[in-house]
Amino acid sequence: MKTAVRNYAVFLWRSAALVFEGDWRYFAWICTLFALCLVGLNAYSRQLVEGLATTGMTDQVSWGVYIANFTFLVGVAAAAVMLVIPVYIYRNQELHDLVIFGELLAVAAILMCLAFVTVDLGRPERFWHLIPFVGKFNFPGSMLSWDVIVLNGYLLLNVHICGYLLYCRYQNRKPAKWFYIPFVFIGIFWAVSIHTVTAFLYVGLGGRPFWNSAIVGPRFLASAFTAGPAIIILALQVIRRVTSYQVPDRALLTLRSIVQVSMLINLFLLGNEVFKEFYTDSLHVASARYLFLGLHGHNALVPWIWTAIGFNVIAMILLALPLSRSLKWLDVACVLAIVGIWIEKGMGLVVPGFVPSPLGEIVEYLPTWNETAISLGIWAFGLLCYTFFLRMAVPILQGRLNRNNESQAPANA
Repeated sequence: MKTAVRNYAVFLWRSAALVFEGDWRYFAWICTLFALCLVGLNAYSRQLVEGLATTGMTDQVSWGVYIANFTFLVGVAAAAVMLVIPVYIYRNQELHDLVIFGELLAVAAILMCLAFVTVDLGRPERFWHLIPFVGKFNFPGSMLSWDVIVLNGYLLLNVHICGYLLYCRYQNRKPAKWFYIPFVFIGIFWAVSIHTVTAFLYVGLGGRPFWNSAIVGPRFLASAFTAGPAIIILALQVIRRVTSYQVPDRALLTLRSIVQVSMLINLFLLGNEVFKEFYTDSLHVASARYLFLGLHGHNALVPWIWTAIGFNVIAMILLALPLSRSLKWLDVACVLAIVGIWIEKGMGLVVPGFVPSPLGEIVEYLPTWNETAISLGIWAFGLLCYTFFLRMAVPILQGRLNRNNESQAPANA
């Protein structure tokens, strides 16, 4: 037992030491992200002192860019399953090691989700109420309590799977299937649950007709399985350019097929939602009208949503054409899809649900500089975590860091 603990401690120590090695590009990237984290921390300190009055949120629009980012990142975390399914169900060995990169991205995304929820709390010192059996959790009646469980559970699942597989690779031994395969299949269903429960958070608010649609859950999943794999495609290309790790083109094209199909489904569901809202032309169309056309002279979100739709349509066309088999055009399609879905699931979903209010008030929302700085800081924190995860994982997967090699991996790896 003592030997096993010692070996694991050595593994953690040697892996963590890799974070402090790299060339000038690596350290420039790290310093940039760290500086943005400090800017975000400074902005959050101001919010702690002055309260949510430093944000653009009001009594009428009580969710803003924090919850928008949270919703988007839950989808990014769930999208890791789109690498797991081809490997463990369809036996696609080309993606086997790449699953770890996808699950590490899920870990970073969940950490960002938890950070965005924390900064959105008006009284963050009361977070302990979210801890089961400790605070006033209101389980199982509250959908928020379910969200806390599924998010933290998904985080633990991915940490266990990635940590165990990397440790086995470090030890040069074959992983015991009974110790991780069941968790892989649990993770597949859990990934679907985290975004479904997040969708139910919106659907369950009966006083907000803009969200009261059975199609919200499927739309969430379709958009998640578009933006998430698109981010993974970009991340894998960065990995193979700045490290010696070989990512095959066929793996990227497999992910392209996933993004292609998911984007088509996402736009089809969006079309269904638009038809349902405008064809009936009931009183409940006010929020959708505000979003797509403007309402009584208020049109702050109109440019946002049409930009998102334009980006998504262009991305869909590029993905449908053989042109996107070229990695350059595939990158363009992925960037357009990511930005388009972030707008659609962020500003285009959260804010219109509050406009107009149940009393008919039209109060528009615009993020303040303080909110933007905090959001940038959290994104920088997530990217910093993911960079560190990759810096530790790549040498282990390549076999350059293992128990038989006492020297650390080269700094320029």
